[in-house]
Amino acid sequence: MEHYLDNSATTKVSQGAAEKAFEIMTENYGNPSSLHLRGMYAEQELVKARKEVAGRLGATADEIYFTSGGTEANNLAVFGVAEAKKRRGRRIVVSAVEHSSIMESAKKLEDNGFDVVRIMPREDGTIHKEDVLENVDENTILVSVMCVNNETGAIMNISDIFSAVKAKNSDVICHTDAVQAFGKISLSASKLHADLISVSGHKIHAPKGVGAIFVKKGVRLVPLHYGGEQEKKLRPGTEAIPLIAAMGVACSEFNIDKNYGYVSKLNSYAKEKLLKIDGVVLNSPENALPYVLNISAGKVRSETMLHFLENLEVYVSSGSACAKGKPSYVLESMNIGRDRADSALRISFSKLNTEEDIDALCEGIEKGLKTLAHK
Repeated sequence: MEHYLDNSATTKVSQGAAEKAFEIMTENYGNPSSLHLRGMYAEQELVKARKEVAGRLGATADEIYFTSGGTEANNLAVFGVAEAKKRRGRRIVVSAVEHSSIMESAKKLEDNGFDVVRIMPREDGTIHKEDVLENVDENTILVSVMCVNNETGAIMNISDIFSAVKAKNSDVICHTDAVQAFGKISLSASKLHADLISVSGHKIHAPKGVGAIFVKKGVRLVPLHYGGEQEKKLRPGTEAIPLIAAMGVACSEFNIDKNYGYVSKLNSYAKEKLLKIDGVVLNSPENALPYVLNISAGKVRSETMLHFLENLEVYVSSGSACAKGKPSYVLESMNIGRDRADSALRISFSKLNTEEDIDALCEGIEKGLKTLAHK
């Protein structure tokens, strides 16, 4: 029996989302830009999905633009603001624990002469308002801090950070990568004081290849791509209606409070059982999002343990899936020590997980620590 505990990497597509994608591909397959009836039906699906995503962000439909996923949305936020605002200033402030799509974008801008400031987290992995504010000046054009860290589950106080940034310099554009938060906690663009919000479909039981960015009215971004009228020219190209419509269905299936309560109990159960295993320590902060649990398992390297568990049909990750096994800069920034960082495992839950999955995980780790070669 398979025990999938890598939901921060991707989730199983829900039946409703899969059926909607299939329906669009085989029945309602028109191009939404076409002027005939088939095109109109496809356009209706696009409009419906846009409203669903907007509703989950406390936004209006015309503030939502569909992308190919969270990475493209993050790139559009960073490069779009930099290009639009470069005559006013060239400082960009990001947290040092952002997803690679933010970190690499910021590095590219730095190579092109922008002043990039990376804010280190405190020991618990969170970014503090005071540390951000200290680095915001009159030349700052963008601040980007994620809602929830994808490796540790650390929750950032985005509302507090962004409201303080706006108070110090109202011209700063505030962006948050909400990929790991979307669908798990309630989000409101206005309460977050966010100008830009990135979200992704495949973290919320929609297919891979679709995401969205919230762009507050009045905020200007320079597009990354050119060539068509779609998405008001901010993200041109024929829309992936099967994926977009499926993402809309996945949003309509959110039951945030119920799922949060259920996953919180699973998380507590997992921590209780894992901490009984000699050599296991927690890396996630105490108030982390319950959907993500980062641990270190003795002195067995992460990749070694990961593949041992895989042979038992227990699936976890050693960090961000996008890192493909590279050392975690997130854990390194928390100063937890090389041994703990090298043996870290990320366990990530969804509403589909059970206590049986956790039991299998714990049995596998316990067995692994007894049989695997140590460093």
